[in-house]
Amino acid sequence: MMKRKMLFGFMALIISLSVQAQTTLKKVYNEEINPLEQIDQAVVKAKANGKFVVCQVGGNWCIWCLRFADFITNDTAISKVINDNFEYIHVNYNPRKSSGEEKEKQAAALMKRLDNCGRFGFPVFVILDETGQVIHIQDSSFLEEGQGYNQEKVLRFFKNWTPQAVN
Repeated sequence: MMKRKMLFGFMALIISLSVQAQTTLKKVYNEEINPLEQIDQAVVKAKANGKFVVCQVGGNWCIWCLRFADFITNDTAISKVINDNFEYIHVNYNPRKSSGEEKEKQAAALMKRLDNCGRFGFPVFVILDETGQVIHIQDSSFLEEGQGYNQEKVLRFFKNWTPQAVN
């Protein structure tokens, strides 16, 4: 009986810490905008500025998505590489069928537009060139370390996909 109580207490602690972590991280995905239009606008801006687009696909429902957004915001070396080379957007993807038929169609169109990037899990990073073509899809698990991300791996990923590196 005592073991059950301890196990239950431990599980409750883990759940509460997870919920607390999700609520303390800044929500970065705008769930109200059309993600396809968001991508099109980023491509126009990227082309005008000689940059590529990074689509961080996920949602506010995804703790790893929020962790990555927080990680790159707080790392000045990574932020500089991103700002110098990319239009960086958080593309909201809601896989739930309960969102309604229109949102479900929009989610399917988004996955088609981004070469079915959801097959890698979330977050997933899609690099678009200045014409809006998908040139790389990055599985985020290769950038992780412990309960966060590895700076060296993240920097290497972004530096390898800058316009200068690709062209």
